[in-house]
Amino acid sequence: MKRIAVLVSGGGTNLQALIDAQKRGEIHNGEIALVLSSSSKAYALTRAEENGISSLVMRKRDFPDRDAYSAALAETLTERNIDLVVLAGFMLILTENFAKAFPNRIINVHPALIPSFCGEGFYGLHVHEAALKAGVKLTGATVHFVNEVCDGGPIILQGAVAVKEGDTPEILQKRVMEEAEWKLLPKAVSYFCEDRLSVDENGIVHIAEEKE
Repeated sequence: MKRIAVLVSGGGTNLQALIDAQKRGEIHNGEIALVLSSSSKAYALTRAEENGISSLVMRKRDFPDRDAYSAALAETLTERNIDLVVLAGFMLILTENFAKAFPNRIINVHPALIPSFCGEGFYGLHVHEAALKAGVKLTGATVHFVNEVCDGGPIILQGAVAVKEGDTPEILQKRVMEEAEWKLLPKAVSYFCEDRLSVDENGIVHIAEEKE
């Protein structure tokens, strides 16, 4: 059984999607062992408590710089024998060394179809504002492994979502969550825990057939 840590900063809607999927038995060979928040006020901590999941707060301002924070975070996760790190609305960009400490063991969900509307500065509502400004007719979500390039790691799963007339960033954000993020993230986590994901020399993710 693989131990999963979910890193959060806010409300934790993607965390809730993972918790719900776990309760439905959809995450095979894995369990959420830790919820770690960068904010003591994150509602995600309440979600963890209500579901009996161990939680921890590590604030960046309690460390001298980003390098020190990332190193302490990596040490904490290693000490707790975490197999998979899931970034679910974690609003801090971690260091290259953190990514290297967990190669192809960190999964992030991004609210767009990478390589569109991604990289530094593209987070939260900013992503959906950019999509609407560009006039795209399709957007969506991407679940990918994390490497040293922001939003540049190998893509695991993607799902398309229609952009509709009259959409606001808030309306589009909700539709992308409901139709893509909350479905793709638990599926990718389960694939990882089932050892069905592999990354080739070109950085392409392959998903093995389900074992009978």
